[in-house]
Amino acid sequence: MFVDSVRLTLNAGAGGNGVVAWRREKYIPKGGPYGGNGGKGGSIVFEGDENLFSLESFRNRRLLRAQNGKCGGPNLRQGGSGESLVVKIPFGTLIKDAESKEVLFDCTPETPRYTACTGGKGGLGNAFFRSPTHQAPNFATPGADGQALAVELELKLIADVGLVGMPNAGKSTIHSRITNASVKIAPYPFTTLSPNLSYIQFEDYTRILIADIPGIIEDAHANRGLGLSFLKHVERTSALVFVIDISGEEGRNPYEDFLLLRKEVETYRADLLDKPFIVVLNKMDKENAQENLEEFRAKYTLDPATLIPISALHEEGLTQLVDSMRGLCLSLAR
Repeated sequence: MFVDSVRLTLNAGAGGNGVVAWRREKYIPKGGPYGGNGGKGGSIVFEGDENLFSLESFRNRRLLRAQNGKCGGPNLRQGGSGESLVVKIPFGTLIKDAESKEVLFDCTPETPRYTACTGGKGGLGNAFFRSPTHQAPNFATPGADGQALAVELELKLIADVGLVGMPNAGKSTIHSRITNASVKIAPYPFTTLSPNLSYIQFEDYTRILIADIPGIIEDAHANRGLGLSFLKHVERTSALVFVIDISGEEGRNPYEDFLLLRKEVETYRADLLDKPFIVVLNKMDKENAQENLEEFRAKYTLDPATLIPISALHEEGLTQLVDSMRGLCLSLAR
């Protein structure tokens, strides 16, 4: 199950208590205070993991608690520190304060680690308070509580290429053909209910990470359907691939679909249209596809080189598509 938003309660570990103890050894009649300090409580640390693509592991886990520090001991023994809790999250995860909604941390490959809650300091044993004027202190201090915080985790996928299209445009079929990913494919709208993520690996071991975004409909930017849940995953893709059903068999006009997709993306966040893109005209194997293709080209006012007609079902034009996506990614890396 793909999970991209969860709320968590965090509790760092409390520090261990200091202790009151006395030195009791033969031939040392006035041993004095000998109680050790408590250990520090464990912290809660979030760490990005490139092998994770969902927050699914938190679906039934809402309270995260680090280990408490150990109490001090006699003979000046220092209590052991509590073990910190290292929480693995996908890159692209925002950590927000649950109350103020302030973004506390943005987990990216450049900033992969964040200490959200610090463990409490250990208490002081009575030996710490010994002085020339107070040689037998009979008290110690308790350990401090660890920090507590309620946070929200929100995942926005980081991918090289995002596939964006209307429902039933064939995005999942394209995704499965070019990546060999196992995704649900069916001849009805909204087959894909959550983003699918996979990659193409080339002979030189470079990769293109591809996100198949579920179908966008009109007014998706206003959260119609699951609009905002889907559109937010477009934000961090490096390039966009608009997938258009050129056959028109759903009763829609292919060029109007393209304009609608651009409008929804622009209304959600205008700078997304500044990303490099290509337009894939899928289902060229259908009866009216060639006629619709000529009409689309006649109306298309952008660079004609960004148009790629394909048939994902019959695997026609996919090599050109992959080469074009790779070219987009290489141009961004320069």
